[in-house]
Amino acid sequence: MRMSKTGRVVLWTALGVGFAVIYFPLLVVLLNSVNSDTTFGWPPKSFTLEWWGRAVTNAGALHALWTSVEAGVAATAIAFVLGTMAAFALQRYRFFGRDSISLLIILPIALPGIVTGIALNNAFRTILGIDLGLLTAIIAHATFCIVVVFNNVVARLRRMGGNLEEASMDLGADGITTFRLVTFPVLRSALLAGGLLAFALSFDEIIVTTFTLGTGMETLPIWIYDNLFRPNQAPVVNVVAAVLIIVSTVPVYFAQKLSGGDSASGGRI
Repeated sequence: MRMSKTGRVVLWTALGVGFAVIYFPLLVVLLNSVNSDTTFGWPPKSFTLEWWGRAVTNAGALHALWTSVEAGVAATAIAFVLGTMAAFALQRYRFFGRDSISLLIILPIALPGIVTGIALNNAFRTILGIDLGLLTAIIAHATFCIVVVFNNVVARLRRMGGNLEEASMDLGADGITTFRLVTFPVLRSALLAGGLLAFALSFDEIIVTTFTLGTGMETLPIWIYDNLFRPNQAPVVNVVAAVLIIVSTVPVYFAQKLSGGDSASGGRI
C-alpha cells in the first residue's frame, strides 16, 4: 500500500519532532561539556576542554566511575551465566510451570525501579540481615540484567531450532562437542549482545542502586545527581554526563549490530 504525499510529510515531521525531543537535550549536555561559559549560556560563544581536564582529576567522579564499572561487570557476569542457563532450560525442555517461571524471569524489568529497590532493600536488611554494600547492589542489578541476556538467547534459540544439533549428534558428536562446534558459534553474537546490553543497563541504573548500595558509596549516576545543583561542580557534572551518554550508547550500538536488530532485548524506563 502506497502512502500519499501528505501522509509521508506528516509521518516524517512527526518522526523528526520525536527525535528532536529525545536527542536535542542530549546534544545540549554534550555541548555544555565543552562550553567555556560557566553559566552555560546558549548558544555557546566559545569552547574549551578545561572541564574535561578537571573531570579527569576529580577524585569523586573517578571513584564513582570505578564503582559503576565494578557493579556493571559483576552484574553482567552473573546475568550472563544465569540468563543463558535459564534460556536453555525454558526453550529446550517442557515441564510443569514453565510459562510461570518464564514470567518470573522477565517480570523484574517490567516492575518500577522504586518497587524493586524497596523490596530488595527490605530483603537484604530485614530478612537476611545483610549490610548494604557493593555486593548487594551487584545482586540487585543482576535481577534485571538477567532479562536482557535471557531474551537475546531465547530469541536466537527459537530461530536456530534443533536440527543442526540433532544432525551433529547423528554424525557421532557428543553433547560437549556439539555445543562447542555448533551451538555456541550460532549463539555467540546473541550472547555478546545480551552482555553488552546488560552492562549498559547496569551502568546507568540509579533508582535500584539508591536503595541497595552501601552508605558513602556512589556510582556515576548517583554522583551526577548528588552534584547536579552545586554551582562549582556544574561544569564537571556536564562532562561526566557526556561520558555516561557515550558509555551507555556504545554497548547498545554494538549489541544492535550483533543481534541484527531483531532480538527482543527489553528495557527499563
